Amino acid sequence: MIKNTKFLGKPSKEKFNLFVPMGILLLSLGLIDVIANSLFETNITSFLPRWLSYFTPLIFGFLGLYYLRIEFSGNKMLDKLNININSNWFNSILTLLIIFVLIQNIPPLLNWLIFDANFAGTTKEECTDSGACWIFIKIWFPRLMYGLYPSTELWRVNTSFNMLITLVVALFYIPIKLKKYLIIFLIFFFPFIMFNLIHGGNFGLEWVETAAWGGLSLTFIISIFALILCFPIGMFLALGRRSSAPVTRYSSIGFIEFWRGVPLITVLFMASVMFPMFLPDGVYMDKLFRVIIAITLFEAAYMAEVIRGGLQALPRGQYDAAKSLGMGYWRLHMLVILPQALKLVIPGIANTFLALVKDTPLILVVGLLELVGMIDMAKTNPDWLGFATEGYVFAGILFWIICYNMSRYSQRLEIKYKTDR
Repeated sequence: MIKNTKFLGKPSKEKFNLFVPMGILLLSLGLIDVIANSLFETNITSFLPRWLSYFTPLIFGFLGLYYLRIEFSGNKMLDKLNININSNWFNSILTLLIIFVLIQNIPPLLNWLIFDANFAGTTKEECTDSGACWIFIKIWFPRLMYGLYPSTELWRVNTSFNMLITLVVALFYIPIKLKKYLIIFLIFFFPFIMFNLIHGGNFGLEWVETAAWGGLSLTFIISIFALILCFPIGMFLALGRRSSAPVTRYSSIGFIEFWRGVPLITVLFMASVMFPMFLPDGVYMDKLFRVIIAITLFEAAYMAEVIRGGLQALPRGQYDAAKSLGMGYWRLHMLVILPQALKLVIPGIANTFLALVKDTPLILVVGLLELVGMIDMAKTNPDWLGFATEGYVFAGILFWIICYNMSRYSQRLEIKYKTDR
């Protein structure tokens, strides 16, 4: 009798063929109970008292995971499951709660997003209340992409971004000797070409004021310029903070701590409203320029701290070895120190870039209408009132796609340049 109690209470590798089927059966019962309640409004344990019936899926699932929790079972899939989501009773309950919440919420969400949604049509009246009205996005799509940019001149925006994509793709295929020249062109020359092509006023192109720029294209423009500029500024600030010269060191520290201590929304407000008051009479700087400069300086302060972490992670021997070869300060850092330090902080650099992209909607407070700003404009249109949810879901999906791909690329770079230390 004692042996049977011990046998049933504690799962073991010796009784693998008994505990695993039992665990799978109980876990399946818990999942079936939740699915039946959520999708078919059927309670398979209705014969039990209501308070107990409510908790039966959790009880079945918990017991199922308990019997599956066999240490070093020899089954790779089961061991991986136990290590990641079923290592103890707390993790098993948390896993079950997450699974149950997903089962209850994903079907209605999919119904709203896809199955009951409206895709065909041209007016608000063609949308039903059963699902999302993607007609709203379809009608407003050009404005969400380009803002108020003249429709007849959209080819200039498309040409600029197609050129950028082509040059970036070319980086992966051209010989290594030519890559540095293409990178120099992309960083120092292409932004000016892109800006002049979109802005116009030269070479017979119609001038388009920056107030008409908007939508996702403006999000990309601000992100591209800020990404290109904040990295070198942050790198020099990181080097300055570690400088032995007091003036350089304390100036860098003051700059970094000031910008890191001020919210970005305040920086944007100051750049848009207060900064023009300090300019001499007759001097004017476009609002978009001021916003790009403000975001660049703000993100450069965070970039500086990320890079400084990489510099401090390198052992002193790297500096001494470079100096023993007769290298000066700049050659030492550019050829020896920074290449190693930047490899160590690729995740931090990627995180800063992601934050920069996601911070761009804040420019709405200064009157620039990027993607989220255009959605705010569209949702107030009398013909399309009540469809703000679809707009924000659309913006969220786009930002997720952008940030996810940036994150995955940074992970590939991290693996590619990983060095054992």
